[in-house]
Amino acid sequence: MPRFAANLSMLFTEVDFLERFDAAAAAGFSGVEYLFPYDFPVDVIKARLDANGLTQVLFNLPAGDWAKGERGIACHPERVEEFRAGVDKAIAYAQVLGNTQINCLAGIRPQGLDDASVEQCFVDNLKYAAEKLQAAGIKLVMEMINTRDIPGFYLNTTAQALAIRDKVASSNLYLQYDIYHMQIMEGDLARTVEANLAVINHVQLADNPGRNEPGTGEINYRFLFEHLDRIGYQGWIGCEYKPATTTAAGLGWLKTHNAI
Repeated sequence: MPRFAANLSMLFTEVDFLERFDAAAAAGFSGVEYLFPYDFPVDVIKARLDANGLTQVLFNLPAGDWAKGERGIACHPERVEEFRAGVDKAIAYAQVLGNTQINCLAGIRPQGLDDASVEQCFVDNLKYAAEKLQAAGIKLVMEMINTRDIPGFYLNTTAQALAIRDKVASSNLYLQYDIYHMQIMEGDLARTVEANLAVINHVQLADNPGRNEPGTGEINYRFLFEHLDRIGYQGWIGCEYKPATTTAAGLGWLKTHNAI
């Protein structure tokens, strides 16, 4: 059965961020992921991981001003230098935290630019990041996100991500497959994951509609977990959902879906 990581940007939000490491371990998780570590000294996060025996599974490259609605800068030609500085910052954190994969958020498509210019910027930035991360022993993943939750987000489907990956032409670029986002954008989840298993390095989950825990919506997670196990998926599954009530009250899905 795949390993499950608590997404600390979505779970245990009733306590301060650093306390969520303790809460995740107490709930039985062995790994954690979150949006960004950069608001905290890296040694402080490392101490929380070590104290709880947790694996640092994933975080994102710096993605612009999140509080103001920015959701990545990788497809913004005027911010290439900022993107590259963010790659260096992410590597510095990852090397201390033992994090072996980092996600690149494409961002919301900039207005006033032709499609070719936006795509070329994204491809060039991914090439740069993939090379730098590979030298540091870290894998680069990119995430497809639905246009309902983030209107205008540039990377939306598996087919588009695969086409971008071909243009980047790096063995160090993988897909982060978020089941919730892809159920909204394209469906056909099991066959898509199986067909592209070799290039999927991370999976995330939430049910649909609502983006709550498994068992609250239309997605057959019991089947999908068994399917991932059957086809040999070796990575983590990040639990990036909004608890329908509280995190603790909603954790029963782990048992009912044979996830523990």
